Amino acid sequence: MDERQFTPALGRVAPARFFDFAVALTRERLWRGLAVAYAAPRPGDVVVDVGCGTGTLLQAVLRVEPTVTAIGVDPDRTLLDLARRKVATSGASARWHAATGDQLAGVVEPGSADVVMSSLVLHQCPVAVKRAILGSMFAALRPGGRLVIADFGRQRTTLMRTAFRVVQLADGKADTQPNADGIVPELMAEAGFDDVREPEWVPTINGSISIYVGRRP
Repeated sequence: MDERQFTPALGRVAPARFFDFAVALTRERLWRGLAVAYAAPRPGDVVVDVGCGTGTLLQAVLRVEPTVTAIGVDPDRTLLDLARRKVATSGASARWHAATGDQLAGVVEPGSADVVMSSLVLHQCPVAVKRAILGSMFAALRPGGRLVIADFGRQRTTLMRTAFRVVQLADGKADTQPNADGIVPELMAEAGFDDVREPEWVPTINGSISIYVGRRP
């Protein structure tokens, strides 16, 4: 995927600089905390955040385990600048790369990452791009490495399906509906991941956000 073809962080609704404000309305502390807990970063781990946005998830990882090698990847250079300043202000450090999720081979050595994470990215992508990103994540992980995704997943109730229409208005129904139908675990398994699970899902005002986990065998 070309860097110019990605869907902006807030889709068609608002400029990227409002991203943190908008995400804060989605019970962000809860689902990001769950994502970090399932990532379980350990001293010295290489942790890659795909679609890192403004760096909030990597900042949370660094707060839990400051010794990780934190790598943020995002095609939006405006968001990367915000992420760089945010993490630096907290006294932590990370590496930042302007790239899309299917370009990880140019960011990290294949088979070198202990943890790959992603939040609120896959729902914005066509199914073919979802597959390409997951394949790139798989290649970046070492054997036994962990994948953690926090994203809009299966919308299980009428209330959540109705709330999710806001996301579909912003990001388009064609790309978001497969997530709402529960496709992500299937795509993770197709990419080669083992132990694929959806251990948590969090209802929000915009639909439910699922935590997906898997492991590279």
